[in-house]
Amino acid sequence: MNSPHAATAESVAVLGAQTVSKAFGGVQALRGASLVLGAGEVHGLVGENGAGKSTLIKVLGGRIAPDSGTVLLDGQPVRLSGPADSTRRGIGTVFQELTLLPWMSVAENLLIGREPRFPLGLIRRGALAGEAEAVLAGLGIHHIDPRALAAEVSLAERQIIEIARVIIRKPRILLLDEPTSSLVEREVEWLFARIRELRSQGTSIVFTSHRWNEITSIADRITIFRNGKEVGTYTAIDETEAITLMTGRRVEAMYPPLPSVPANAPPALAVSDASLGGAATFGFSLAAGEILGIGGLAGQGHRELFTGLFGAPPLKRGTIRVDGKPIRIARPSDAIRAGLGIALVPEDRKGEGLLLPLPVRDNLTLPILGRISTFGVIRGGEEARMSREMISRLKIRTPSAAQPVGTLSGGNQQKVLVGRWLLAESRILLLYDVTRGVDVATKHEICELIARLAQEGKAILFYSSDTEELAHLCHRVLVLRGGRVAAELTPPALTAEAIVSAAIRDADAA
Repeated sequence: MNSPHAATAESVAVLGAQTVSKAFGGVQALRGASLVLGAGEVHGLVGENGAGKSTLIKVLGGRIAPDSGTVLLDGQPVRLSGPADSTRRGIGTVFQELTLLPWMSVAENLLIGREPRFPLGLIRRGALAGEAEAVLAGLGIHHIDPRALAAEVSLAERQIIEIARVIIRKPRILLLDEPTSSLVEREVEWLFARIRELRSQGTSIVFTSHRWNEITSIADRITIFRNGKEVGTYTAIDETEAITLMTGRRVEAMYPPLPSVPANAPPALAVSDASLGGAATFGFSLAAGEILGIGGLAGQGHRELFTGLFGAPPLKRGTIRVDGKPIRIARPSDAIRAGLGIALVPEDRKGEGLLLPLPVRDNLTLPILGRISTFGVIRGGEEARMSREMISRLKIRTPSAAQPVGTLSGGNQQKVLVGRWLLAESRILLLYDVTRGVDVATKHEICELIARLAQEGKAILFYSSDTEELAHLCHRVLVLRGGRVAAELTPPALTAEAIVSAAIRDADAA
C-alpha cells in the first residue's frame, strides 16, 4: 500500500475542506473531515454508505453549511451561501439525489436558466426542443427525446440529463456524487469520456462511486472515508486494503456460496406467453430456493417485467402462475395479498419505495398494518418489537426505529425496503438492482442476505446492472433482448463475459 499523500489543503487546494464537521440531529455525518482537490485532477472519494461522502459533496457544493471547519477555494476560505453561489464561483455539482422536475420536459430541465429567449426576455418555447437536441448531440447523446417529460424517461436517462445539465455550464470544478449508480457499462464509458475530456481542459473533478474498477480507472488520487473522516489519500492502493480502510475489517469474499436448489423443485412462480409491449413473447419458471438472474442491455424490458409481475402496471399480456395456479395481478395489492406473497424492491428506493419523512419503524411495518392493528388502532408495542428485531437482523444502522428513514445512508435505506417485505412474509421476491449505489461492505451484507433468503426457501427474481453480481449470485441468468429471452446461462458457462456476449451477440444479429 502506498503512503498517504502528504500535501496540505492550504498549499494546493483548488477546492478543499479543512476539518469540516456536520451533524443531522443525533447523526454525526462529518467528524473533522478534510479533502484536497488539486488542479486538473480527478479525485476519487470512496467509503461505506454513511461514511460522509455525500455530506461532504453537499458542503463543497453549497447545498448545506458545515457546523464547523473551513471550505477552501483556490486556497482561500469561503462561505458558500447556496448552490447558486457555488455555480457563480465555477463549481458544478451532480448530487446523488436526482433534481429534475418530473412534469417538465427533458429540454426544459436541461436548459433551465439557459433557455433561448426573445429580445424582451420571453422564452422561445418553439426553439427549446431543437436547442436541447443539439446540446445533447454535442455530448454524444442521441437516444433521449428532449420533448419527453422527465417523469417518462428511465432512471438512467434522468441521471444522464442531470450530468449533461451541469457539464454544459462548463464549470472549472465538477463534483460528481455517485453519477454511475444508475448507469450500465456503455453509459459509464460515455461519462468517462466526458470526464477525461474535461480533465484535459483543466477541470478539477471529485468523483464518488462504490464500483472500485471505476475509481481505479478514472481517478488520479483516491481519498478513503470512514465514520465521517478521511483515513488517507493515495495515488494507488490495492482493493483489499482499501476495503479494510473503509470498513475497519477485512471482507474476504464479496459473494457467498450459493445454496443448492432442491432437485425437481416445483415452480413457485411461472410466467408464460408474456409480452413486454412488442410482438415477441417469452416465459420462465422460478423455483423456491432459487435465485434467477435477469440480464441484458439497458432498455430491453427488465423494468417492465418486474413492475408487471407486481401489477405496477400489470403485464400487457401473459399468464402468471403461483404454485401452479393461474392468478391475475392487476395492482400491487393483488401481489401482496396473503397466499401470493409477491414483493418488489424497486431501483428508485427514494422515489418509488420509501416514505422519506416517516420513521424507519413506519416504513418497515407499512404492508402489515392490518396484522398489527386492533379495530384500526396499531398495537404500538408489537410494532416496536417487530421493527427492532428487523433492524437487528439486517444490521440497519440507525440511532433508533423512530429515525426518519430519509436521513439514513443509501445502503441502510435499501435494507429497510428489504426488511419491509420480510416482515410481510413474502415468498417471492422481485429484487431490482438492490445493490445499486451501496458501498462494498453493505453490498456484501445484501448478497449474504439474498443467499440466506434462498436457503430459507424464498424464490428470488434478481436484476442487476452489475454483470459480475449476476454471474456470482445467481443459479441461472436469463438474458433479455427485444422483449424476449435471448439466452439462458447456467454454470459453468455463467460468467460476466458470457452475459455481456449473449446480449451483444443478439444485438448484432437483430
